[in-house]
Amino acid sequence: MAEFIGTLALVFFICSAVVLFVSARFTDFVVIGLVHLFALFFLIQTLALVSGAHLNPAVTVALAAIKQIKPPDAVIYVVAQLAGGVAAGLLVRALFTEFPNAEAQNFGAPGLSDRIGGKVGLGMLAEFLGTFFLMFTIVGVAVNPRSSKDWAALAIGGALGVGVMALGPLTGGSFNPARAFGPALVADSFDGFGKFLLAYVLAPILGALAAAFAYSVMFIAPHSEGSGGMEAEGSGGMEPVG
Repeated sequence: MAEFIGTLALVFFICSAVVLFVSARFTDFVVIGLVHLFALFFLIQTLALVSGAHLNPAVTVALAAIKQIKPPDAVIYVVAQLAGGVAAGLLVRALFTEFPNAEAQNFGAPGLSDRIGGKVGLGMLAEFLGTFFLMFTIVGVAVNPRSSKDWAALAIGGALGVGVMALGPLTGGSFNPARAFGPALVADSFDGFGKFLLAYVLAPILGALAAAFAYSVMFIAPHSEGSGGMEAEGSGGMEPVG
């Protein structure tokens, strides 16, 4: 329930902000990035003690790969996250149907920008990089047993916000398959399902996996020698933060 509610809230606030700016014919990715930052910050502070506050299938897959969550639990998390994304898309559609350009902009669903010529390879690179640094931050501040957790929620929210500010103009700055899937399904705006899977599902998962293993190998494993290695599998993944 925590993953469902948290993902619903995250996707809802993000897509609502996107639709509002599109309706005003002025898209400021600095403001949209700040919406990502504050939304993820308060959701982590609220829900990390319950589920770890993954709110992102790519994050859950990566944490399962480094044995921070058991695979059966990870499957349940991913289903709840995707359902939350769809529910958020439905809420945005219900609230903003009458807004000008809302339906034309697919109720906040991300898409490959003309700035990269709609090229799926460049879109994949952008989504890979954004998710890589988001996951790198998560492992660094919420998984690393030597890290201080006091600022973890703000650091993770900040990583997402900065990524959206820098890369949002290229792909919408999803970095999260549930955030992309929910509104895209509601608006039927996959823009070629194969392209969608590559840019908004495969690339974020690969980015999260690369970051999780890179940080673990470089910065956690060397300090775990002689102490039993990394932490044992748990049911919630990230340690409670805040």
